[in-house]
Amino acid sequence: RQQVLGQDARAPDAAELDQMQALVAKGMCEGASGLSAGLFYAPQSFAKTAEVVAVAREAAKRGGLYDTHQRDESSYSIGLLESVKEAITIGREAGMPVHFAHIKALGVDVHGQAQAVIDVVNAARAAGQDVTADQYPWLASGSSLDASLLPRWAVDGGSAALLKRLDDPTTLARIRDEMQENMRRRGGAKSLLLIGEGFDWTGKTLEQMAQQWQMDARDAALRIIRQSIETRTAGQRDRGTSVASFNMAQPDVDLFMQQPWVVTSSDGSDGHPRMFATYPEKYRRYVVERQVVSLPTFIRQSSGLVADMYRLDRRGYLRPGYFADVAVIDPAAYAPNADYIHPRELSVGVSKLFINGVLAIDNSKT
Repeated sequence: RQQVLGQDARAPDAAELDQMQALVAKGMCEGASGLSAGLFYAPQSFAKTAEVVAVAREAAKRGGLYDTHQRDESSYSIGLLESVKEAITIGREAGMPVHFAHIKALGVDVHGQAQAVIDVVNAARAAGQDVTADQYPWLASGSSLDASLLPRWAVDGGSAALLKRLDDPTTLARIRDEMQENMRRRGGAKSLLLIGEGFDWTGKTLEQMAQQWQMDARDAALRIIRQSIETRTAGQRDRGTSVASFNMAQPDVDLFMQQPWVVTSSDGSDGHPRMFATYPEKYRRYVVERQVVSLPTFIRQSSGLVADMYRLDRRGYLRPGYFADVAVIDPAAYAPNADYIHPRELSVGVSKLFINGVLAIDNSKT
């Protein structure tokens, strides 16, 4: 969508839709396993359901699955349950499996809705639809200040258009009002930990930075967003708006994890420990300490079931003729070291790791 329509909040015409479909077909022929869509994030958020179905069909024709960062994991737009139903509808109408990326109930408005989500998925599965999900074992999601707090209409047209809106007092007032509501959804400024590496605000909450700068939390967020845009405009890489958003409830996380159609995922991104520590975190906290899932369930959710969902050839199992991907862990020592301030610390307790039969880690040394 971005290649064809840029950052604009509009529907494609027939020729543009043809272009988008052709890009998906090309990607599938080049070896993609399906189509992913991040409908929460602009500019993909501007796509209506019918557009996604039309594009997804090109992947479905070639055996692909639909892997979705669904439109709303919270109460931002259509709501969590309607968003789950939309993704399932897209898969059904396109004729392909549906996989939910990092399934969750995000924010105070939807805490406790995990069972309702599970009921919707189970109903679709009972009707014969292939629906699965993955999950990381953390109570904080990872995103950016702009995605978390700015209304989607404010970023229609990209960064330059956003800056013009911020420079208009009337429009800025409207943006700030909607930012306040989005901040509330996520538990307030104290729940937003700034995790971009190497900045003055790294490791501090948005609330702390607002206090330090003696300004409203919304204005502190806009200050960081503006600086990030200026840095990117100058051609430099910038992750200064990265946040860990502490917005999930433990009972919801536990309940999702126990479903037979949910697998483990890292959802790797800079500044969040899920990239380096997801599997040992799940093992240590949810298998050993809290016993939310059993050891066999953890292993299956982190290996064979994933291979089954993504139809990976001869992967995920210890079987004759399969690729020898083998992790040998010390059950007493396997544990994470990474945290939100030190996200790249390597985990411990991996005795040996073989990739395609080749020793990659020996006694915790690469």
